[in-house]
Amino acid sequence: MSGLTRMFKKEWPLHIMLLPGIILVLIFSYIPMAGIMMAFQKYIPNKGLFGSPFIGLKNFRLLMEYPDIGRIFFNTIFIAVMKITAGLIVPITIAILLNELRKEWVKRTFQTLVYLPHFLSWVLLSGILIDILSPSSGILNQFLGLLGIEPIFFLGSNSWFPYVMVISDVWKEFGFGTIVYLAALTNINPSLYEAADIDGAGRIKQTLHITLPGMLPIIILMLTLNIGNVLNAGFDQIFNLYSPPVYESADIIDTFVYRMGIQQAQFGFATAVGLLKSIVSFILISCSYVLAYRVANYRIF
Repeated sequence: MSGLTRMFKKEWPLHIMLLPGIILVLIFSYIPMAGIMMAFQKYIPNKGLFGSPFIGLKNFRLLMEYPDIGRIFFNTIFIAVMKITAGLIVPITIAILLNELRKEWVKRTFQTLVYLPHFLSWVLLSGILIDILSPSSGILNQFLGLLGIEPIFFLGSNSWFPYVMVISDVWKEFGFGTIVYLAALTNINPSLYEAADIDGAGRIKQTLHITLPGMLPIIILMLTLNIGNVLNAGFDQIFNLYSPPVYESADIIDTFVYRMGIQQAQFGFATAVGLLKSIVSFILISCSYVLAYRVANYRIF
């Protein structure tokens, strides 16, 4: 205890600095968790959280019996898995290609340009995408018309909508991932490339046997963190771009919760859906952490 007391006296300014952040987390993250009770209630706003009648697992049974719930979960996982996959492959590829550039100003300029969309909100980008992909006046369909191809309603077609979401999300976010992987490349010892060059290894073999293994820890870290988001297919993006004609392929868990909870005032049912999603996400990220440790001997914490 005396050792702990001395350590606390030595580090108390750091603990004081942490205090505002801890208070904010308690207020905005932990205290609102009391609302989980609504998942087991027939929530009535005028009776409040503690006055609404408890109905046990009825909301969860209604969820399992909901006719479109299978399609909603499929849409969520399908879009999220495609985003995670493309969100790993594209930034890694661009980072490796940028690392091969010898002119530093070219590398910095391109890096800045691809990073800029990360700062734009989906409210703004959705307007841009709607204009670009418009079947009547969009620049993309005008280009396709020059090639003799009929206009495509990208945002109104169930066949095209999920892929438009993936491509636009990758375009917006791959610049941020590229910076992360470029930082990982700086930790690779240059002497490894020199030794490989002396042994006659070309750039492709150096990439396969030096660059990618050197990036492996950060790749595993990013994949582990992303697996926990496999049920987060991007509410902001889809909410601003989808419409009733594409509900079949675009409706995900978060948009479903929004409609049930906010538009139809089924607060208990919507909370049950969100709670189930959070439990599954927690299990997935826990499993991914265990796999990262056992397969690659990598610890996040």
